[in-house]
Amino acid sequence: HFHIYLSPFNLLYIQKISWSKLETFIQYFPLFILVTTFSLMADQQKIHPVSVPEPEQVAPLPKPTAPLVPRGSSRSENGDPECQQPLPSLKRSLTPYSPLKPPKKKRGCCVRCLCWSCCLFFLLIVLVGIAAAVVYLVFQPKLPKYSVDSMRITQFNLNTDTSLSATFNVNITARNPNKRIGIYYENGSHLSVWYKGTNLCEGKLPKFYQGHRNTTQLNVHLTGQTQNATNLLQLLRDDRQKGKIPLNIRVKVPVRIKLGKLKLMKWKFLLKCNLNVDNLSQDKFIRIRDNKCKVRFRF
Repeated sequence: HFHIYLSPFNLLYIQKISWSKLETFIQYFPLFILVTTFSLMADQQKIHPVSVPEPEQVAPLPKPTAPLVPRGSSRSENGDPECQQPLPSLKRSLTPYSPLKPPKKKRGCCVRCLCWSCCLFFLLIVLVGIAAAVVYLVFQPKLPKYSVDSMRITQFNLNTDTSLSATFNVNITARNPNKRIGIYYENGSHLSVWYKGTNLCEGKLPKFYQGHRNTTQLNVHLTGQTQNATNLLQLLRDDRQKGKIPLNIRVKVPVRIKLGKLKLMKWKFLLKCNLNVDNLSQDKFIRIRDNKCKVRFRF
């Protein structure tokens, strides 16, 4: 702020100033005071802005309502009829509320399907087991039996290229011990004679039907040729001197089982016979010393 102090010393100092300068000073002094005041007000407003508060909104007062008077009171029965008003109905329309169902979980559905699948699979196994037990008790199935009765060699020669040509005739006996089961021997059978891991000759069984408790004699013709048989013949000579030549006869034959009038699916019989013979000479009687045959089947 701008202050002016008038004292005797100041008055003496002013008197010394020329009247022209004093008149100029007095002329511009109010303007200087006005400009200085406005500049100070503007700076104060810029540094400290003043926010005008908004007028507060006053909530409207609730409308007066008629007081509720309990039924049966003296005021309700004998009060001023002009001041009495009908009581509002306490009954309200209630909307039915249905609780929200929880969302179904996919995991629970998968577990349920898995449980049903396991139950059905277990039930199927039980039914198959019951059916197999009934079939076994009614038909009492037994595996057929086989044996090699005789063997004849019509050709057993070493060729000039060191190959061995062999021709065998083998008599096999097939027995069906079942009372109510028949066996159909289908095409596609294979029979072979082996000596120490070497296939000497091959053949096949004929197609036929074997009835209940039937015994069938089979004559099988086998032929074959073995390459580089020089060492093989030497082994045969050594075993012939011992009087014991080991042979293996392997048979694979597809069959169908007949239960009463029902013809089942195709199975496969696997037959393996281990023999010991005294010689493998051409056109000579061959004595079979050991004869053990094992049968198994597969689907």
